[in-house]
Amino acid sequence: MEDNRETVEHRNELIHYVLTLSIVILAVLSIGSFPLLIALQSKSIDLTTLNENTDYVALFGANAFLSFNLFPFIVGFFVLLVCVKLIHRHTIQSLFTSRLSFDWKRFFFSFSIWGGVMSVLLLISIYTVGNIDWNFNPLTFFMLLLIALFILPIQTSFEEILFRGYLFRGFRHALKKGVFTVLITGILFGSLHFANPEVQHLGYTVLIFYIMNGVFLGLIVLMDDGLELSLGYHAANNIFAVIIVTNKWQAFTTDALFMDNNPPSFGMDNILTLVIIQPLLILLFARKYKWSNWKEKLFGNTKGKLPQNELQNEG
Repeated sequence: MEDNRETVEHRNELIHYVLTLSIVILAVLSIGSFPLLIALQSKSIDLTTLNENTDYVALFGANAFLSFNLFPFIVGFFVLLVCVKLIHRHTIQSLFTSRLSFDWKRFFFSFSIWGGVMSVLLLISIYTVGNIDWNFNPLTFFMLLLIALFILPIQTSFEEILFRGYLFRGFRHALKKGVFTVLITGILFGSLHFANPEVQHLGYTVLIFYIMNGVFLGLIVLMDDGLELSLGYHAANNIFAVIIVTNKWQAFTTDALFMDNNPPSFGMDNILTLVIIQPLLILLFARKYKWSNWKEKLFGNTKGKLPQNELQNEG
């Protein structure tokens, strides 16, 4: 009875996904670019002279340039929520979790664990690799802190609900097996970073790092039936990169507390993250949250079933 009501009320056809994604992409590329385009127009700058992030930072200031970079994600976040509500007729909460309410304890546990790990890795780098300097500027840091705490989480949330909420549900419904959904959304997530400055400096192989991160986040979403853990991890990762340590060649060039002056490289901390730390985090989460149905989640056939979050949130 509940399944029949869900089928009638919800719109999960391919055309609805194509329409939603088209609207979101158009909004991000058009509305999302307005502030930067207007700012560039006011400066009357030859765009061919702006090649690196540092060029834009020198022109606008680090905080303003960060805000310009984040604005498209803010637009995408709210447009996606509206489309899910009006086009697909799902609740907004169903994008975030299968639970009756968002589990903030899960979010902050993941946030604190990954934030703590990154802090340890940074301290190790400072005392072993070196060339990481104290960069605190009180005139700009506190505005940066506000941006990082209140605006940056919208950026990370947009990426999570787009890939691990919206597309994850669509692919899981179409492909039936969770393992395929994790792999495909991981590849798409990695591809999103194709235009990042890191690719220009490190080569296309760095996309493998982003893809593996996408697979890791997709796996914990699949097993935990919600985005709380992935949202916490992603938010901690990006906030750390914005307010704690920065450099002049990655996507975020800010007035963070530390400036890494080392040349571009795929560091040992990245290798440790993929090979050791993320597998250990999966084991930690699995033990804490009692993930036991691995075979069913990864290889079970969901044919004829609706994703769990639709049933719990709409019933």
